[in-house]
Amino acid sequence: MSGAPPALRVGIVGYGLMGKAHSYGYRVAPLLRRLPVTPVVTVMSGRDAGAVAAAASAYGVPVTVTDWRELISRDDVDVVDICTPPGTHAGISQQAAAAGKAVLCEKPLALTYADAAAALDAVTRAGVHNAVGFNYRRLPAIALMRRMIAEGAVGEIRLWRAIWLSDEFADPATGWDWRFDRAMGGTTIADLGSHLIDMALCMAGPVESVCAQAATFTGSRPAPGGGTAAVTVDDAASALLRFGSGARGTMEVARTAVRRPCDFTVEVNGSRGTLLFSYARLNELWYGGADDDIRLYGMRRIRAEHPSHPYAAQWWPIGQGVGYGASFANQAADLMEGWPDAPWSPGFRDGAAVQAVCDAMETSAASGRWVSIGEVLANTV
Repeated sequence: MSGAPPALRVGIVGYGLMGKAHSYGYRVAPLLRRLPVTPVVTVMSGRDAGAVAAAASAYGVPVTVTDWRELISRDDVDVVDICTPPGTHAGISQQAAAAGKAVLCEKPLALTYADAAAALDAVTRAGVHNAVGFNYRRLPAIALMRRMIAEGAVGEIRLWRAIWLSDEFADPATGWDWRFDRAMGGTTIADLGSHLIDMALCMAGPVESVCAQAATFTGSRPAPGGGTAAVTVDDAASALLRFGSGARGTMEVARTAVRRPCDFTVEVNGSRGTLLFSYARLNELWYGGADDDIRLYGMRRIRAEHPSHPYAAQWWPIGQGVGYGASFANQAADLMEGWPDAPWSPGFRDGAAVQAVCDAMETSAASGRWVSIGEVLANTV
């Protein structure tokens, strides 16, 4: 259309759930706010030609390829969006950066801190835009929680805690696939935990050290070709955290919690108040302050839907709420809004910081001791 912002052409590597979610985000982003560019998905890649073609047709993507290297090399791709299993993230990111493409990578950035650091180095040397898909930052209630913390609503943070429970691996008859392969799917700590660690870092600041435990309850799974295959990832893990500020934290992640589909909570206790978020009611935030009227003792429910709240004014009238898909649309809009001058956030530096904590947790769980983040960094030099 005449006067429409120029297209920013996106190539999505991967066509599964994340490929669908990111495609949705790009479509909706221009409806939320005026952007200097219009994100357009021009090509999608996947190893299975038939499956990627079917997905692309459903998502409205005109071209498919079966080799992500071909996608990166195309002239009609400005941004490489990586939605493949975690074990592939760092390598694809480095090649995309070397080709001069902006890179959005789903979490976790890598499966080890060394690989995350290499990906960070690649985008830094290339000078390309880079971001990690910590989409839950973009939920209105989580964004409001961060804003209230920054404004001093809870005072000095003393305790941070979070849990993430799912039943993805609860059935021992669930067949083996890449999710059970540490080299491809990564640990539960890196997969689910990376989201929570990102929230910990952006709410409470750097983590200084951790003490963790992890367990695999089902050691083998039915293999695709018959027989069984070994499971090399943890089913559940938990950790104690010490923050550089002196605050303390706890975290638990599990994929064997029956009838818990995707339930996570985040709570911050400070010297002057408490904030609590539960994903099961994702448009709500609970708050209690030390200065509240004592006759109204307890926590109050905030509906994070008022136009004064982050993102809310761009969506629906109060009471209508937003859902999971909104986080991807908000993410796309945030990344495109300052193009080409504003750096993207959270970037690969944030993703690498998250992976350093994941590495420390995995080392601690294996060794049964406290592990500092400094130890992880020192072992990578």
